[in-house]
Amino acid sequence: MWGKIRWVRAHWRPFLILGLMAPLVLLAAACNRSIDEKNAVHVLTADGAVDPIMSRYIDRGIDAAEDADGVAVVIRLDTPGGLDSSMRDIVQRIESAEVPVIVYVSPVGARAASAGTFITMAGHVAAMAPNTAIGAAHPVGSGGEDIEGTLGDKVTNDAVAYIKGIARLRGRNDQWAEDAVRKSVSIPQDEAVELNVVDLVAPDLESLLAQVDGRQVELPTGPVTLRTADAPVVTNDMTLVEDFLSLISDPNIAFILLSLGLTAIAFEFLSPGAIFPGVFGAIALLLAFFSLGTLPMNWAGVLLIVLAFALFFGELMVAGFGVLGVGAVISLILGGLLLTSTSNPDFQVSRWLIYGLAGIIGVFFLMVVNAILRSRRMPSLTGAQALVGRSAIARSALDPEGVVFLEGERWRAMSEGEPVREGERVTIVDVKGLRLRVRKSAAEEAPEQGG
Repeated sequence: MWGKIRWVRAHWRPFLILGLMAPLVLLAAACNRSIDEKNAVHVLTADGAVDPIMSRYIDRGIDAAEDADGVAVVIRLDTPGGLDSSMRDIVQRIESAEVPVIVYVSPVGARAASAGTFITMAGHVAAMAPNTAIGAAHPVGSGGEDIEGTLGDKVTNDAVAYIKGIARLRGRNDQWAEDAVRKSVSIPQDEAVELNVVDLVAPDLESLLAQVDGRQVELPTGPVTLRTADAPVVTNDMTLVEDFLSLISDPNIAFILLSLGLTAIAFEFLSPGAIFPGVFGAIALLLAFFSLGTLPMNWAGVLLIVLAFALFFGELMVAGFGVLGVGAVISLILGGLLLTSTSNPDFQVSRWLIYGLAGIIGVFFLMVVNAILRSRRMPSLTGAQALVGRSAIARSALDPEGVVFLEGERWRAMSEGEPVREGERVTIVDVKGLRLRVRKSAAEEAPEQGG
């Protein structure tokens, strides 16, 4: 019995690891619903910016439906737009799908703006919920600005050709599609049906599946008739990893991660050996650059934020709140404002976040960290040098060497100057290894101490 207990105590680490992993495994199993049911409608939910995360998610969802011989894939779409490259990946995946793809702009109040217009029109069936909108697909630069000159004409004409090709492939209104790109027109769901931009309006998923039942769509493998009215429905949501990556693909999160990462790296330089700040800073910066890679990023904003922390660091090195500190705060604010400089509020960093975080980081650097640096410049209060200036009692004659008594301990000491008699008080002037250098105190006599 005791032998078994001793064995467990000696090998407790694997049991601890298994105990910690078990809840995670159970959570993953609970979140991973079965999506391998045959002849089912697979429902994906794509809400937010069109970015690489959404592209990979939709690709995975269509793959799962194809592997399970799904009846159809429904993409519930609500997006303000996003990256052109990710949009094209999604459109190409829909067009190559071996299962019918229904793009459904929902829920009520949703929109398929900009890149979402291309995705909606690419669906084998395009549907919209009440009080939804589609359009405003004019291309803009990475910072949200209009693209001028010859480059602007090339980008616009390329987008027009692409969306007209999508519209003609699905038998939809290619003239309106061109206007959506050239003139940024946007229309509600009723007009979209009247103008043959989408196929129907459905208030909910059940109504959608009932209305499209019996429709014939064209797949790369040939025509297919939809049988969705009585088909089982399976929901294929994003995984925990995809949800996390989608969460950080936000301009506010990117700004916070970039700022905190640079703060931690700066703190690591100020306190060498403090491993945690450096590790946290490196992880935060990697996540920040991943997040920025999914957004219409402006490199000028990133460089201004980096400059801000360089100025903060320089201010701390010279000590005192001065020009560098003020310049750092201004640079951080400008960097946040320009990080995703776009007229679309969905891709802008919150102004309140910028001002608040700039103020907090400014106070941290110019007060807290500055106090740490000032404490480093103070004389040492521990170790051998802390003995300098203390008083001791000679326990033997120092002529010039002998023994002194200090705080319950006997020390070898050497007198500098005149000899010291036993019992006289001395002052420590220096420490060399384990030997003190002392000088006779002003008070020649001292009370007797035990030792």
